[in-house]
Amino acid sequence: MKALHPSRDVIIRTEAWEQATRFYETTLGLPVVQRNPSLIGFEMGAFRLYVERGARHGPVFEFLVPDVQAAKSRLLAAGCTVEEEDPSVPRCYLCDPFGLVFNIGVAHVDQ
Repeated sequence: MKALHPSRDVIIRTEAWEQATRFYETTLGLPVVQRNPSLIGFEMGAFRLYVERGARHGPVFEFLVPDVQAAKSRLLAAGCTVEEEDPSVPRCYLCDPFGLVFNIGVAHVDQ
């Protein structure tokens, strides 16, 4: 398997989306780098924090791969489990055998 390439993105999801995004933008004063109706990205310096609207979960780190399905198959064989999957994005949240939840997403040519 080709190496997973870590991205600078960390994703959290919350049902209190308006309050969370207002906190990060107004209280902490973080610059907004992306905004749409269900996701706002903030520049944190060493990483970017994305706050997504939806059922709450803890921070999710992201790794980029050329082929999400091939990487998912290899990671499942290594003991990971699927936490959530959305082929339309495409992305797949996995939990490793030690409890870390991470996302695998498609690496774009410029990354």
